[in-house]
Amino acid sequence: MKSSFLLRTASMMMLSSLCTHSAAMANDSLKEAEVKARAIVDQLTLDEKVEQLLNTAPAIPRLKIPAYNWWTESLHGAIGAVPTTNFPEPIGLAATFDAPLIKTVAGAISTEVQALHTLGRQTGHLGKIGTGLNTWSPNINLFRDPRWGRGQETYGEDPFLTARIGVAFIQGMQGDNPDLPDIVATPKHFAVHSGPEPSRHTDNIFATKRDLEDSYLPAFRAAIVEGKAGSIMCAYNRVDGQPACGSPMLLQDYLRDAWGFTGYVVSDCDAVVDIYDHHKFAPDAATGVAVALRQGVDSECNNATLSGQTGLGDRYKDSLARGYIGMSDIDTALVRLFSARYRNGDLPGLSTRKPNAMPVKRIGTAEHQALALTSAEKSMVLLKNDGILPLKAGTKIALTGPLADATRVLRGNYSSPRSAPPISVADGIRQAMPGSAVTLIPFGPSITDGDPVPGTALLTPDGKPGLKAEYFNASGDDGFEARPVLSRVESSLVSRAGEFQQVSKRYKVIWTGHLVAPETGLYRVALTGVKGTISLDGKPVVTAEDYSRWAEPLDLTDVRMTKGQRYAIRLQGESSIAPSPTIFWKRISDNVDRDLTAGAKDADVIVAVVGLTADIEGEEMPVKIEGFIGGDKTSLDLPRDQRAFLEKAKALGKPLVVVVMNGSAVDLSWAKDHASAIVEAWYPGQSGGLAVANVLSGKTNPAGRLPVTFYKSVDDLPPFTDYGMDGRTYRYFKGTPVYPFGYGLSYTQFSYAAPTLGATDAIAKDGLTVRTVVTNSGARAGDDVVQLYVTPPGFDGAPRTALRGFARVSLKPGEGKEVAFTLSPRDLSFVTRDGVRALIPGDYQLSIGGGQPGTGSSVQTVGYTVRDMVDLPK
Repeated sequence: MKSSFLLRTASMMMLSSLCTHSAAMANDSLKEAEVKARAIVDQLTLDEKVEQLLNTAPAIPRLKIPAYNWWTESLHGAIGAVPTTNFPEPIGLAATFDAPLIKTVAGAISTEVQALHTLGRQTGHLGKIGTGLNTWSPNINLFRDPRWGRGQETYGEDPFLTARIGVAFIQGMQGDNPDLPDIVATPKHFAVHSGPEPSRHTDNIFATKRDLEDSYLPAFRAAIVEGKAGSIMCAYNRVDGQPACGSPMLLQDYLRDAWGFTGYVVSDCDAVVDIYDHHKFAPDAATGVAVALRQGVDSECNNATLSGQTGLGDRYKDSLARGYIGMSDIDTALVRLFSARYRNGDLPGLSTRKPNAMPVKRIGTAEHQALALTSAEKSMVLLKNDGILPLKAGTKIALTGPLADATRVLRGNYSSPRSAPPISVADGIRQAMPGSAVTLIPFGPSITDGDPVPGTALLTPDGKPGLKAEYFNASGDDGFEARPVLSRVESSLVSRAGEFQQVSKRYKVIWTGHLVAPETGLYRVALTGVKGTISLDGKPVVTAEDYSRWAEPLDLTDVRMTKGQRYAIRLQGESSIAPSPTIFWKRISDNVDRDLTAGAKDADVIVAVVGLTADIEGEEMPVKIEGFIGGDKTSLDLPRDQRAFLEKAKALGKPLVVVVMNGSAVDLSWAKDHASAIVEAWYPGQSGGLAVANVLSGKTNPAGRLPVTFYKSVDDLPPFTDYGMDGRTYRYFKGTPVYPFGYGLSYTQFSYAAPTLGATDAIAKDGLTVRTVVTNSGARAGDDVVQLYVTPPGFDGAPRTALRGFARVSLKPGEGKEVAFTLSPRDLSFVTRDGVRALIPGDYQLSIGGGQPGTGSSVQTVGYTVRDMVDLPK
């Protein structure tokens, strides 16, 4: 006993010493980085200083400081010069209810972002988008309304789920030491930002004190206080009359004073411009930049940098000359920025870390590819199953719907157009069920049409796989050299200029070769990011006379193509064009009813893949069609042609399995009443089709849960422009949803023991521990998502119930595991109508099980009481 006690004592002393040493090293690292950053700033001229305030920070050769571009995206996969791994859209990652998995996914993405930085160094292309050692992720805005097109980028409608997934992503991205991060994470968009997209540059949002503290800020607080994010992005909109990028309440009172943030603030792109151009909060540019800088915006993202516009720093010089800002305001921002570049390893010389030199070969590894499939499988939500699933081996499948063989839909919003070869549902089913006859039935023309032409359908001018690509460097202000600096064969219509040092920052590329259809039929073809022609026998069949705009809807042309026929390609792209160079196509039917009836005649089951794409719901896009405007939805309905098609498929009398791909809640009430099974697949990433197939075939037992409420109609919700939380999300919605938040089925069953609580007389001081045992009572292995909800007493402004814990557990048949949740005082707190977060006296009900209280027999409840009112900090 004595030796055991001495050993424990020695271990505790050693651990204490290590913790003290680690804290001292971290403190030393921060101080050293700041000292070195200030030494740089003290040597800069005014002209050099103001240019460093933009997202495109130019090189300073005399100080041996390389160029740096703060614009780096990696929402669910790194975006850069080479193919990277594409994971499920964040709304799908949230559906996993698996924070440890999301941390692992973020770690893989971080590795690839670091490797892209290494590639930028090797090729001399530092300073281009996608080469920095920071990232503008994650998006932790609350998905308060299903109409918001960018909601797919978030972790759903619940602040607790968003906070936990967001912290996991940040920790995975930054690594074990936030003071010396692998990549600096940037949670966004701070704050009270979730549509509408068309008015985001002028919106003035007045959130109640309760909603601000209860809904809109908790995830950001967790990201800073717990996740230790090194950066944060301020939003476009105004909050309570003040631009979010010039709000003392947000950037000072909450961020730096209450939450102790010491990192740097970056603006959303053109949010500083909005201060004077759209909000008219400031009369001109000089006062506008002063508002942002003085309130704490350290780095301004400006869209004019995309076209190479110079002189953007002059606004800051003008502001300085007019006395609106002082040199200390500029210097403070620059010290924060250069300190971050030291601490992430971009700038050498910090004694506590080595320069970041992740090998380029770490991009797209087999391990990352496998993780993309695993995360997609875990994101799948089984919403209905009358016993048809899993499909038996040898089942004859009629596979149809506009997205059955689609690949673009897999990627979702904010993703690289280049990743591992995507696996459609059609290819996935053929791979997962090789013994089953699969008949692919083309759909008719649809608003979801358009997939990138694969390299297998392309030939060079001399008949080899791929396309001939010639790269021409810029010459003068608007011309290009007569001879290519590089000629090579590319596997598809892609520019790989970023991989080669001899290609300059500004260039054009000309692709030539042939397009060859794999099957005879009617195709819809479109071109983006290029101009030129696809022709047959010298006659153009598809023409792009000018470059398309970013997010512009596809201009699809119907072309009847013959198998094996060569269609000549001559297309040109330029480095300054935002849309990626792409040939889109889709094989369609000219008589859907005829083909559906014939194709399903001998089938055992019809699998219909329907839904939306990120080309119609997404960020501020020029789309105005039935059900969609500006990137947002105006309805929860599936597109009209899909609704009619599902009814015709059902009328054939075969079991109907509906697979839905989308980034937001849609009305599934018809499918709930008429389909045999429904699988919610989101935008599942590069391996999404195989993940769907593995669920349909039973190779994977689904366990995803809905991170948003699926309503029947927008008529059940307050107006989209109303930021009040009453009447929306599961916490405040009083109606009956089609499918509730947290819902999802399995191919097995689970049961729960009655929960037990720790001592309740110390709740205010020490929190509360809750334990239960979950048992797989079914016949096959599977995961369950244990969900813990707290239902408060009915005080003024109280929610119906609130998620306060979740854990995904894997169980073999008959296996039971204890699951314990330790709830902090903050987890047990709620927010009064006046915006005070507190432990509020009263009787509470704690529910634990596979879903919300009242949604299933597996949910168990226990009560506890809070006796004293205890206020908690912001």
